[in-house]
Amino acid sequence: MGVSMSDANSGVSSGTGQRTDVAIVGAGPVGLFAIFECGMLNMRCHVIDALEGAGGQCSALYPEKPIYDIPGYPEIMAEDLVAKLEEQAAPFEPVYHFGQQVVSLDETGEGRWRVETSAGTVIDAAVVMIAAGVGAFGPNRPPMEDLPAYEASGAVRYLVTRRRDFRDKRVVIAGGGDSAVDWALSLSELAAHVAVIHRRPKFRAAPESVARLQKLAEDGNVELVIPYQPAALEGTDGQLAAVVARDLDGNEKRLEADFFLPFFGLAQNLGPIAEWGLNLDYNHIQVTPATCATNRAGIFAIGDIVTYEGKLKLILSGFAEAAAAAHAARRIVYPDEELHFEYSTSKGVPGS
Repeated sequence: MGVSMSDANSGVSSGTGQRTDVAIVGAGPVGLFAIFECGMLNMRCHVIDALEGAGGQCSALYPEKPIYDIPGYPEIMAEDLVAKLEEQAAPFEPVYHFGQQVVSLDETGEGRWRVETSAGTVIDAAVVMIAAGVGAFGPNRPPMEDLPAYEASGAVRYLVTRRRDFRDKRVVIAGGGDSAVDWALSLSELAAHVAVIHRRPKFRAAPESVARLQKLAEDGNVELVIPYQPAALEGTDGQLAAVVARDLDGNEKRLEADFFLPFFGLAQNLGPIAEWGLNLDYNHIQVTPATCATNRAGIFAIGDIVTYEGKLKLILSGFAEAAAAAHAARRIVYPDEELHFEYSTSKGVPGS
């Protein structure tokens, strides 16, 4: 096992030079579950994330969005899933380094890795596990004038962190993917009016969600503005009054609005990860499916950032990858020990 850290009980780093078994890059759901899987195999973890807390996209982009495909939970809010994963990882006393980005990753020459963060923290790890989701991300902004003023006032938002902000408000959503459709469904329950602008009649979201949206439109609970695209914003001093939509023939519709939510996806940027000598395929890391090993010995990758034949971008797939990577990593951390595998039901967890 790696050297015990003096700040381990606090769960948050306080020193600069630290040693551990596994350094996990990314504290999203998959990174959090990797802590549990590593802990069950007697490996200590340090976790680095550029955000100020755990949860990744679930916390930063849609904490109040329900997730329906987590085994055992017919429905669970993203923020509640993150809280459960943190609780599950807690017995293994992970050390978190929040608000820090990994800026360099170097071999030490001793079969270990030197991980340095933007805050000057240096971590000596036997294994590095990359669970960075889509990497650094930011919204794809629509090509509209005066966006900064409306962004500053909060009238234009690229994520929903509190549904209650939209109660009894007029909301215009733009986009045709899962985020646009899911938030249209959710906000229709409390907003005064919800309109959805999309450039074509066919949506790219889950079929069941699209069917629910169309039913809401038929019942007059949601206005579908198709095939249109957002063209302009109207308002004064950052206070939004309306969103103007325009079709290919130049026809316009004026939609009164208090909020405009454009969901055109995220701009992905791997940042320093792209410089680590890993096999990349369009901003994704190629791994061996059975172990999630990369082309560099001692570095594994799991979750949305990886690619292989048959890869599914689902949280539950990332959970399985975390388990596979942890078992493969143990052979590096404990090269001279044979693993006598035990199920959690018989082994238990610390404190249980």
